[in-house]
Amino acid sequence: MRGKFITFEGGEGSGKSTQARLLAEHLRALGRTVIETREPGGSPFAERVRAFILDPTTPPHAPLSEALLFSAARADHVAGTIRPALAAGTWVVCDRFTDSTRVYQGAAGGLSSDVLDELERIVVGPTRPDLTFLLDLDPASGLGRAQRRAVATGAPTDAYEARDLAYHERLRRGFLDLARGSPGRLVVVDAGAAVHVIANQIRTHLAERLGAP
Repeated sequence: MRGKFITFEGGEGSGKSTQARLLAEHLRALGRTVIETREPGGSPFAERVRAFILDPTTPPHAPLSEALLFSAARADHVAGTIRPALAAGTWVVCDRFTDSTRVYQGAAGGLSSDVLDELERIVVGPTRPDLTFLLDLDPASGLGRAQRRAVATGAPTDAYEARDLAYHERLRRGFLDLARGSPGRLVVVDAGAAVHVIANQIRTHLAERLGAP
């Protein structure tokens, strides 16, 4: 039996990485076999591409160049990590996937949907998420969280977190537009709530949508 493919989306500082981890832990406690992965990343090659993309010293480049970099990483990730896991009956919980490309390089970057459609057809094919959780948060609050996290961990601000507030507001609108267009797959969750409240809401939606306990 094929595993289920669940993705988490949202702007910077929305808490999607935390919720992805909590859901994976919950599913394992229920006896599911689960892998946690992320984009860009999820395979040795894709992690190298991730480091290049997020490096704040990487020179400015066009949205198409960026989308092609993400697609190169995604092709390896899908072929080497996601598809084999799903075929083995493993559940895949992924921090970002194609919706992020649709929003970051499309809605906010200006790349046409025709180009993004073609890249998805080539790279992703039928390997689409069964369910996606969009953690929605006011961009100013999300950036504040991201900055506090960077201070606490000593990590540098990445190339996306460094962009202005107007850019992040376009991201939020782009994600919400996607959710309105795909209500059967994309579930919007208020990311301003407490962590445990969000986690419980996600578990409830999962049970309702996929019949998972």
